[in-house]
Amino acid sequence: MKDSLIPGLRYEHRYRVPPEKTVPGLYPESPEFVAMPEVFATGFLVGLLEWACILALKPHLDWPREQTVGTHIDVSHCAATPPGMEITVRVELLEAEGRRLRFKVEAYDEVELISSGFHERFVIDRARFDAKVADKKR
Repeated sequence: MKDSLIPGLRYEHRYRVPPEKTVPGLYPESPEFVAMPEVFATGFLVGLLEWACILALKPHLDWPREQTVGTHIDVSHCAATPPGMEITVRVELLEAEGRRLRFKVEAYDEVELISSGFHERFVIDRARFDAKVADKKR
């Protein structure tokens, strides 16, 4: 981790929702999901929030040796977004305690706030992480 990885770091990421990121696309093998409304899925929203945090952190890590993994998510999904709309995600690093990082996250579509909350990530050494995962497979 670089010395520049400090609380107060902010980042903004924009993403236009494609049709395949709607609820029916989340688990296309599930008839229940396929029957749901075609709006941005909460599962994809979580990934988008993580993506914004990863992009915020990347310049402050020894990438790709150092990376981060999500360890906790506590967010709302309070409004539906149809495909074609742009989402703006804003993240702010609130805490950096050792390798534990805590973010405030918000997402807006072109009309309103669609998500807010907190997300935690943990800095990993990719080779060591991969070795632990390989041991788990045995």
